[in-house]
Amino acid sequence: MASSEAERKTVGWAARDQSGILSPYTYTLRNTGPEDVYIKVLCCGLCHRDTDIHQAKNDLGSSRYPMVPGHEVVGEVIEVGSEVMKFKVGERVGVGLVVWCCRNCGACKAGLEQYCNKKIFNFNDVCTDGKPTQGGFAQHMVVDQKFVVKIPEGMESEQVAPLLCAGITVYSPLRHLGLIGSGRRGGILGLGGVGHMGVKLAKAMGHHVTVISSSVMKEEVALKHLGADAYLVSSDEDAMNSAADSLDYIIDTMPVSHPLEPYLVLLKVDGKLVLTGIINTPLQFASPMVMMGRKSIMGTFIGSTKETEEMLCFCKDKGLTSQIEAVKMDYINEAFQRVMRKDVRYRFVVDVAGSKLDM
Repeated sequence: MASSEAERKTVGWAARDQSGILSPYTYTLRNTGPEDVYIKVLCCGLCHRDTDIHQAKNDLGSSRYPMVPGHEVVGEVIEVGSEVMKFKVGERVGVGLVVWCCRNCGACKAGLEQYCNKKIFNFNDVCTDGKPTQGGFAQHMVVDQKFVVKIPEGMESEQVAPLLCAGITVYSPLRHLGLIGSGRRGGILGLGGVGHMGVKLAKAMGHHVTVISSSVMKEEVALKHLGADAYLVSSDEDAMNSAADSLDYIIDTMPVSHPLEPYLVLLKVDGKLVLTGIINTPLQFASPMVMMGRKSIMGTFIGSTKETEEMLCFCKDKGLTSQIEAVKMDYINEAFQRVMRKDVRYRFVVDVAGSKLDM
């Protein structure tokens, strides 16, 4: 992440305290270094509760203010550094949650920079120059080229934004576990921003998909609109018992504490329960629940730049899009509240370029 003597100003919407309320905030960006891409932000998705809202409200106890959230960023390249060869001015690009890594550890050398212990997030973190990182609810960003991805032609910017977090969060573990091929039986626990993309991606891979939810409220949407094959209500004991030993994997998208044992029962021998939600309290289970079926509980965290580009191409080839509600920046605080009330299907995307950020 290069630094420069000359810095430029931009405007974003920042939280000043744990109320999480965002308002206009002017700050400086470093000048474009040799490996940097200077980006005009077009739009940015609002992540449910795992990062944007959690961090803005200091739910994880590590927030730095002022904080400009936003890590599902789609923008236009307006300047590139002298050593940037992959991107050109005028191209559409995407930026996710990670914007720097050490490049020397085992994870980095394996192309898994999201697991680098020294990684730097695109907001609520500190750059190598000691200055705070700020996210995509802003006019502009300067990002190291390694963490910028190309957006395939023909994909709408607003539809792409949620794929940079929700989409890759599901795609990466399915790829890692070798589950991209057809014939698998999978479960998606929770039908929010990540969950709805989980259904779409798994179906596009040829899987039989069961949505698992706490109520019947989303059954029609899951089956008729998203194309799921089955729907389980976790409080329906008979239905859960009938589905025991039926799934190869479950993508657990729940961002709040919940019991694991009811879902471990649903897995076949060697089944995988994949945790994707950031939960700040311990999760518990009895060891025989995994021992007696050689089952695994694993975590996953977004995906690498390479995986993200692969996922975008997969979505384009399969015609997959996210379901969104587009809003202007002056609606962002209401959007926060609606997300907390679970009153969105399934992702807010802020039209940053079309908003008056300095109001």
